[in-house]
Amino acid sequence: MAEPGADGGAGPRYRGGLHPDTWEQELEAIPMFMKQCPAEIDAERHPDLACLQSLLFDEEQSPAELARMYRNEGNEYFREKEYQKAVVAYTEGLKKCEEPEMNAVLHTNRGAAQFYLGNYRSALNDAIQATKLKPTHLKAIIRGALCHMELKNFSEAIAWCEKGLQIDSKEKKLLEVRAKADKLKRAQERDARKAKVMEKKEQCEKEILLAAIKERNIKLALEPSGEEEEISDGLAEISLDGFHSDNATGAKVHLDANGNLNWPVLFLYPEHKQTDFTVAFHENSRFIDHLMVMFAELPPWDVERKYLPSSLELYFEDGEREEMYELSPEHTLLQVLQHERYFVRAGTPTVLVFVKGSPYSNKYFSGKKVHRL
Repeated sequence: MAEPGADGGAGPRYRGGLHPDTWEQELEAIPMFMKQCPAEIDAERHPDLACLQSLLFDEEQSPAELARMYRNEGNEYFREKEYQKAVVAYTEGLKKCEEPEMNAVLHTNRGAAQFYLGNYRSALNDAIQATKLKPTHLKAIIRGALCHMELKNFSEAIAWCEKGLQIDSKEKKLLEVRAKADKLKRAQERDARKAKVMEKKEQCEKEILLAAIKERNIKLALEPSGEEEEISDGLAEISLDGFHSDNATGAKVHLDANGNLNWPVLFLYPEHKQTDFTVAFHENSRFIDHLMVMFAELPPWDVERKYLPSSLELYFEDGEREEMYELSPEHTLLQVLQHERYFVRAGTPTVLVFVKGSPYSNKYFSGKKVHRL
């Protein structure tokens, strides 16, 4: 039945017709003209779609028919590379049917979709289920082999290939995957042997290193296991895994070709909150030798130009007793490390540097007990 136009003109407008301004959106709402179906169909918003859905998936259909319908829907999604939607469709099919042959296909197809989503373990689980239902299902066997390849389980990939080749000895994909898996397995085993040899070598070097530290009576403060630090001066008591350096460069104490220890050493300048780091401080080198190099040019933070090698005092702190020890710049690193109250923490000896007689130094040491080496 025609109605007058909205503007009062003579042009007729039919009841239920499309509005001139919104006809495209209204047409899109009609199932026949939809470009894309909603992922979730709301019966109130899309009654026509809900009606079609109920006709399509009529509960009066047999489970096998419903399973085939969901399989076909999943296959369509798979062809369109909508793998997540394909997984959902295949899963619905598995819920509807208990027929082994169909379920083997659904598991295989879902496994393929999971594989392309990068869910290799889920894909493998589907392949396993499919072969349980149908042991001769070659597509499932090939999928299982490919999943093991992605998971770097090369021995298992070869086993799956062998199982498939017993069914079809000329299956091209299985022959190809088996050859690749065998090559990668041998490379993996070779790398594992190399890693084991390297690990053994590193362990041996650590033991030699710690024996050298013990021989020099140098005490290490290990990483605290509880509230208190553990102090050790014996090789048997030192945890090889716990002995490491926390400095930013990752430098560690090492033995040179002549059997001498070289340590990473941290210099702290409390007055300016600055630091210096020496990567390899030879144990028989004197502190003054390093200071001469470090302060050959004054650092930019020393605006008063007072950090001259001859004007500096060096200390280490006994944290347990809260006491300070002054060391002579003429001391070697080894002489300091062998002191009965020096403990190397985090694999890095630390020294505090002050300007002799400066106001900051006087204030810092006020009330502190200071010993001289």
